Amino acid sequence: MTASPCVSICKLDPKTQVCIGCGRTIMEIAAWPQLDERERRAIIERLARSRRSAASGATS
Repeated sequence: MTASPCVSICKLDPKTQVCIGCGRTIMEIAAWPQLDERERRAIIERLARSRRSAASGATS
């Protein structure tokens, strides 16, 4: 089972409504317990792409 990406820094950015700790939306956080493995992996992959883009200085 895919572990939650939560890093215990639970605070939503007021503009984007994305958690500044894990990078998930409030909807993804709320749905996490009910998601299947495919859906969880898709979120983890999106978070990884987002971190790579941020590290390379790319903007979305």
